[in-house]
Amino acid sequence: MALITLRQLLDHAAEHDYGVPAFNINNMEQGLAIVKAAAQADAPVILQASRGARSYAGDIMLRRMVEALAEMNPTIPICLHQDHGNNLATCMSAIRHGFTSVMMDGSLHEDMKTPADYDYNVAVTAKVAEAAHAVGASVEGELGVLGSLETGEAAAEDGSGAEGKLDHSQLLTDPDQAVDFVLRTRCDALAIACGTSHGAYKFTRKPDGEILAMHVIQAIHDRLPGTHLVMHGSSSVPQHLQDLINESGGEMPQTYGVPVEEIERGIRMGVRKVNIDTDCRMAMTGHFRKVARDRPDEFDPRKFMIPAMAELTALCRDRFERFGTAGHASTIRVIPMDEMAKRYASGALDPAITGAKAA
Repeated sequence: MALITLRQLLDHAAEHDYGVPAFNINNMEQGLAIVKAAAQADAPVILQASRGARSYAGDIMLRRMVEALAEMNPTIPICLHQDHGNNLATCMSAIRHGFTSVMMDGSLHEDMKTPADYDYNVAVTAKVAEAAHAVGASVEGELGVLGSLETGEAAAEDGSGAEGKLDHSQLLTDPDQAVDFVLRTRCDALAIACGTSHGAYKFTRKPDGEILAMHVIQAIHDRLPGTHLVMHGSSSVPQHLQDLINESGGEMPQTYGVPVEEIERGIRMGVRKVNIDTDCRMAMTGHFRKVARDRPDEFDPRKFMIPAMAELTALCRDRFERFGTAGHASTIRVIPMDEMAKRYASGALDPAITGAKAA
């Protein structure tokens, strides 16, 4: 099956009331494990690469790897997505190398550390959307700065994360401003700030309504029913993986991620894309450490990779099932990007038509 655009995939998810996990990849083993889970669950999947992943593996390798995964799994729609693009050039180079979707994170300046003002965010995201839509690619924007309501800080991951303390207004997306942002940028999906953050160390206690503002998601969805909402920083940091790492020689302090039941609640409120990276890293690293501990004589990297991949497949399979993604891959007919470009040009996918409500 050909690669699918984010817009088409999330339109289908919205129509059938499910969410799609977006798993970050850097190498072949991660790709094989994630797509194996998708095939087992008959689930579409988003594979996303950060700028760090593109530097690590190279654009050509990433593209060929995903093409191979698509050829090996012809019934599974796969979206190849640029995560946290920092400027127009980064996003356009991703599309040139075969990505079907890009995120323009204009909530930060190009250094991906300094919070940007609203006008800058609108202007740069609109430029990316105009260019991407011309060739049928999808665009995700971000409004609000990803960070913890508990600490007022944003953890960096792959070079993306605001530095210093953030005030409460920066950490929560304003629902009314979200309407203006989507109408002016024409983005297809909107990453919102509701108290989640990158990395493993999100919360010092299980999050509740004070440090995870789920009501913001509902308020934005009420005003933007036709715009697909995205939860970033949505790894759950499972306790059993923390224990596996620490029992095998690691030193992870006790930490808490976003409970899966809260993500399920967010999906009922209109979240369609859920970003997961840290959980995937932990699944593999835990087994690297376990094999190294149990078999200090082992030197074959495959013996480390095989159990690590099995753990990652199990984790992804669980998310496909709990997010309602399972069972939908075989019901999707992929629309070519050239056809998507025509639909953008006709205005059929304009957010003013698909739905945006003033307060």
